[in-house]
Amino acid sequence: MNPFKIFTGGALDTNAYFFQTPSGNLLFDAPQGADEHFSGEKIDWLILTHGHFDHVMDATKIQRRHNCRVAFHPDTVPMLADGAFFKKHGFDIQYEPCSADHLLDEGETRAICGLKILCLHVPGHCPGSLCFYFPEQGLLVAGDVLFREGVGRWDLPGGDGPLLFEGIRKKIFPLDPTTLVLPGHGPATTVGHEIEWNPYVQRL
Repeated sequence: MNPFKIFTGGALDTNAYFFQTPSGNLLFDAPQGADEHFSGEKIDWLILTHGHFDHVMDATKIQRRHNCRVAFHPDTVPMLADGAFFKKHGFDIQYEPCSADHLLDEGETRAICGLKILCLHVPGHCPGSLCFYFPEQGLLVAGDVLFREGVGRWDLPGGDGPLLFEGIRKKIFPLDPTTLVLPGHGPATTVGHEIEWNPYVQRL
């Protein structure tokens, strides 16, 4: 796997991660501006960590431009199927609906673009939040589950703080401490750093 590329876009400075492999190219998340930024690349798979608007604004544009396969968790379907989903919860935000070619669930290990990827379902920030662990590369795409010395907010629709903290402790903290964590916002971190320094989630 070649080194990944990072794009940060949209009003909330949301990270997208682009991986090039000999077997195809993979993009995690689709913040506003990602379609234009990656227009010169070939995207074979778009995988969405969760359905919050800042991560999916350009999903349909990317799907249309690249004719790529799109994948996300079943609990994300209601958010992506209704472009006005967040308007019903008081946000003046609308986006194009997006459909999945593949639904991903907890514990699935898939070979996507030649990469072995394990899906970890860690709700609490958002229903359907998935983290994607690359065991052979020692890397975790964390979405908004875990940040550098922070966690995703849990006061949005479907949020649940204790559920989020439990999921991080049980599913992320047992990974190798050297695992590189690529969050949905902010700089990268490692599992070991978060076990040691994250003020929200301490290993019990």
